[in-house]
Amino acid sequence: MPARIVHVDSADHPALQPYTAMRERDLVGREGLFVAEGEVVLRVLASRSKLKIRSLLLERRRVDAVGDVLAKLPDDVSAYVVPQSVMDGVVGFSIHRGVLALGERGAPLIPSALALGASVIVGLIGLTNHDNVGSIFRNAAAFGADGVLLDAESCDPLYRKAIRVSAGAALVVPFARCENADALLDTLAAAKIEPIALTPRGEETIDSLPPAPRALLLGTEGPGLPESVLRRTRRVRIDMAPGLDSLNVAVASGIALHEATRALRRHAK
Repeated sequence: MPARIVHVDSADHPALQPYTAMRERDLVGREGLFVAEGEVVLRVLASRSKLKIRSLLLERRRVDAVGDVLAKLPDDVSAYVVPQSVMDGVVGFSIHRGVLALGERGAPLIPSALALGASVIVGLIGLTNHDNVGSIFRNAAAFGADGVLLDAESCDPLYRKAIRVSAGAALVVPFARCENADALLDTLAAAKIEPIALTPRGEETIDSLPPAPRALLLGTEGPGLPESVLRRTRRVRIDMAPGLDSLNVAVASGIALHEATRALRRHAK
């Protein structure tokens, strides 16, 4: 049976309550739920993610575009279909994509379980920009990373904007949160994964490293990784033209992931 279509003409309908004041709820959380936005992200959530869809909110002109997705969803998933004015009233701003999904986070992954047997992991320390986190998850998916570890200060990968920027990759790439940077490094040590700190002050270049299980650690733009992390890691830089010493952190993650996964593929041949 396909998803259950429910036509709604009022923003006050109780079933729409989880979608109300969306920007404010993005900041305070939704008690184990998240909102994914846009057709591309919905398709990833429905077809590739292990996360469960609880309901959909669709602008009525978008129903046909996602009809194939609706047909494959279980009948306990309700798709609330509304006019544009109601959707804007519910979420609190004009939203033109017309496709929202309410998903369940499920039980959080244990960091040690994510790291066990991994070949390439991304570690995020103090990364608070949702655009950068979303882009890093997209790169992690593109280059086949085994997962992402985050410290407590890094922002939520299931924040709506991070999911959107990741093109849905945040719904697919496994991630786990550690208590702090030291706990993250301890997790890697227990799993026998070498931590690589990406820093302009690196003594080696990323393309010079031999293949091995590695975690690529990234810090916030500007300050970068803290000294306490750099002291416990192998410091590596991305080689650049003279006069430049840094890249956007998301761009740096893509280059580093490309080099790390390429080295492993060459070694496997």
